[in-house]
Amino acid sequence: MTVPGRRSSTFSRLLRHGFTDPSGAERLLDVPELSTLRGDDVLLDALGATADPDLALRGLVCLVEAQPETERQTFTTTLLAAKPFRDRLLGVLGASEALADHLARHPRDWESLVTYEAADLHPGVAEFERGLAEATDEVSLRVAYRRCLLAIAARDVCGTIDVAETAAELADLATATLRAALAIARAAAPADAALCRLAVIAMGKCGGHELNYVSDVDVIFVGEPAPEVGDLEGGEAKAMQAATRLASHLMRICSETTVEGTIWPVDANLRPEGRNGPLVRTLSSHLAYYQRWAKTWEFQALLKARAVAGDPELGAQYIDAVSPLVWQAAERENFVPDVQKMRRRVVDNIPAAQIDRELKLGPGGLRDVEFAVQLLQLVHGRSDAGLHSGTTLDALAALAAGGYVGRADAAQLDEAYRFLRAMEHRIQLYRLRRTHLVPEDDADLRRLGRSLGLRTDPVADLNKEWKRHAAVVRRLHEKLFYRPLLDAVAQLAPGEIRLSPKAAGQRLEALGYEDPAAALRHLEALASGVSRKAAIQRTLLPVLLGWFADSADPDAGLLGFRKVSDALGKTPWYLRLLRDEGAAAENLARVLSAGRLAPDLLLRAPEAVALLGDPEGLKPRGQDHLEQEVLAAVGRASDAEQAVAAARGVRRRELFRTAAADLIGSYGTEDSPREPDPGALVDRVGEAVTDLNAATIAGALRAAVRAEWGDELPTRFAVIGMGRFGGHELGYGSDADVLFVHEPREGVDEQDAARAAGKVVAEMRRLLQLPTADPPLLIDADLRPEGKSGPLVRTLKSYAAYYHRWSLVWESQALLRAEPIAGDRELGDRFIELADPLRYPAEGLGEDAVREIRRLKARMESERLPRGADPTLHAKLGRGGLSDVEWTVQLLQMQHGWVEPGLRTTRTRDALRAAHAAGLIPTEEAQTLDEAWVLATRVRNAVMLVRGRPGDTFPSDPRELAAVGRYLGYEAGHVGEMVDDYRRITRRARAVVEELFYGA
Repeated sequence: MTVPGRRSSTFSRLLRHGFTDPSGAERLLDVPELSTLRGDDVLLDALGATADPDLALRGLVCLVEAQPETERQTFTTTLLAAKPFRDRLLGVLGASEALADHLARHPRDWESLVTYEAADLHPGVAEFERGLAEATDEVSLRVAYRRCLLAIAARDVCGTIDVAETAAELADLATATLRAALAIARAAAPADAALCRLAVIAMGKCGGHELNYVSDVDVIFVGEPAPEVGDLEGGEAKAMQAATRLASHLMRICSETTVEGTIWPVDANLRPEGRNGPLVRTLSSHLAYYQRWAKTWEFQALLKARAVAGDPELGAQYIDAVSPLVWQAAERENFVPDVQKMRRRVVDNIPAAQIDRELKLGPGGLRDVEFAVQLLQLVHGRSDAGLHSGTTLDALAALAAGGYVGRADAAQLDEAYRFLRAMEHRIQLYRLRRTHLVPEDDADLRRLGRSLGLRTDPVADLNKEWKRHAAVVRRLHEKLFYRPLLDAVAQLAPGEIRLSPKAAGQRLEALGYEDPAAALRHLEALASGVSRKAAIQRTLLPVLLGWFADSADPDAGLLGFRKVSDALGKTPWYLRLLRDEGAAAENLARVLSAGRLAPDLLLRAPEAVALLGDPEGLKPRGQDHLEQEVLAAVGRASDAEQAVAAARGVRRRELFRTAAADLIGSYGTEDSPREPDPGALVDRVGEAVTDLNAATIAGALRAAVRAEWGDELPTRFAVIGMGRFGGHELGYGSDADVLFVHEPREGVDEQDAARAAGKVVAEMRRLLQLPTADPPLLIDADLRPEGKSGPLVRTLKSYAAYYHRWSLVWESQALLRAEPIAGDRELGDRFIELADPLRYPAEGLGEDAVREIRRLKARMESERLPRGADPTLHAKLGRGGLSDVEWTVQLLQMQHGWVEPGLRTTRTRDALRAAHAAGLIPTEEAQTLDEAWVLATRVRNAVMLVRGRPGDTFPSDPRELAAVGRYLGYEAGHVGEMVDDYRRITRRARAVVEELFYGA
């Protein structure tokens, strides 16, 4: 019976020693097997030093109860008398529930923890082989493996070995286990063993001597016929079949689950052709594959290849044969796009629901460090054999020693990587499960924090340290890949190591820069010197270089940044904006490296960089707001030329705002993910460009009127938008299709009014076409009555008379897009009233009119497509392109607009949705037409953004084509897929057009 005062005293002692359930601990201490130890402070001190004293005590009770009666006294005596043993045993019991269960099943295995008394004893493969020597089948091998694992875990949790040594010992234990499993497989099939030579090549973390507690063990199998078999007819085939059976048996021995659990899965999917390829190949077959078919990532994987089991001579031959191929990978033709793909794969493989808890794949995770180190090895290991280590930390140290990575940067990454690997080890050790997720439960986090030595506030301190180290790793491309490029051109202190020009050039080339020498000159111009400006640039450039490298044209991005910096370098807010507003710097990098149009606009007015840092800066401004600003600028100007120059300046700035928002929405940034709806991007661009062009024309109209008539023209005057302008669907390179209409004011002679209106039109066109650095705004009035032969401007009565008497069906079709955009609003509205009966004819179109529209469309297809153009890739006039979709929708508008109000719109997509809602187009067909129209519009916008001039088909230049692909959402190296997708989507749209428009 427990005395109350004694109970209170024990309860307090247990709390002080870190127990979270003192009552449960008291009950456990009352069991007869531990009653003699209850008041022993030595035991409580040892339990309190563990990661989880409650877990350690429960495991200890189970272990004591599992001891045979005759052995129990020996165990308890040893526990109290031998401090190293006590610390090791309780350390394991407090950190690993799975190993505690193992000890309960095999109670004599505690003795293995007594044998390693020397603190500096680190067993190698040979000693582990001795520990596994008695295993003769799968079950006994698992038991022996866990016994060896127990010893490693004991040294790990007690701090006898560090995280790198733990990982190396785990890899050595894996090597011994593979050898033992192969021996069991060979013993089970001696006939197979006699037919072949088989070598096991460790890959991944096992090959790199940095294995986890629980991880797939990646391997590649190499086989050859035994000497006496190779010359026999069919000998090689029989030998490879035998080798495959042995390899398969080895994998089953390690991977299958028994009452003793699983050792670890053996994964052979890194072999040539992956899981689709033969499990075992000859050496010559491996080499033939690597020389002809292998991708860059496969050579990156081979960087860690190490022969570990089976025929040692064959294993050595394999390593000797593949090593030269690894160090030539950076010279491969597709190295740059493959590198970019590998970099993005790190992020793409993160499950969205786990991103915040992922130690391996998450931002600032282990994969980030490993990938960057391997990439640097591939780039610089061509000429420096000292970088050929398969172990991440050893390779990082070699990179620092060689000057490829700054020493301080390498030290930070080493510390961060060790901490994150230690977290990963302790998380896996608890239940010996393969996981890289940080637990969410506070009890698990407390045990994890305490296991890493964080005892004051384990949960808070763990989260703080984890986030701190992850933040360091998150900048790994700055820390490991880009910053030494600046050191290569900066004035370093004597004795500082920096990249040689050759090494810096190699790194820039690996990043995708086509002219490394020019890139180095830009870096030197930007970052050299001791000025504050140069110091800030040295902070910014490592990050910017990474963003440039992630584009289709890194050279253009860096050149554009230098030009902008030269123009704004003395402006105090510029570099401060980029340094302090992270979004501004990334947005600028994306805009500068995405093509010619946006950088050209920016370089004409570099102060527009400020838009990129304002959260509201990239939102389009409406027509009313723009028109108010333009008219105010026109009003302040001294003459018409200055007035229109001011209006065009506003247009240039707004074009840049629109293009920047489009590019950032299309590419996505860290703060602003990719816009998931391409149609929304198209609509925003169309609306924004239409609004700013309308405001510019309104400004030109005001300037033309003021130049001769002051504030009031003798005739009322309106500008009607037509085509894409009236449909609010303008692209970056679109002309402004318009009609001009006027109406004499009361008391004004009609001829005087006509002359005044003509002068206004001529002056507007002259002003808007004045040669300047701003992008031109071309006014096209060819859709007017009588086309180019007719007067540029007519009265409303003249339009009415013409349309009543002479108009053709195509002119009625053109009026479907008519919408007032500038000038006298009431006059513009009356023009629309005039147009409505023509474009939405009562009772719809007659058969003759439908045939005429179809005839005109067929004629346009045959005559207007440029000579030599591929009709499957022309975005405007090609198969399933803009013209196909628009004419189909417009035919439905003219046939049914008189009874379906939703069809009375100038916008193609709105009309298409209305046609679907009215049951005129089935759902699937409507979606097909919309998808094709959006894609074709985006292709035209992309071409203008990339090339800086309009185009209706994909560029032929590979880099420009790649940039178009990135804008459309395709990763580097997937332009063929982009073109195939375009053809497929537009082919489906054309089939719908054939049915709905032509009635096929």
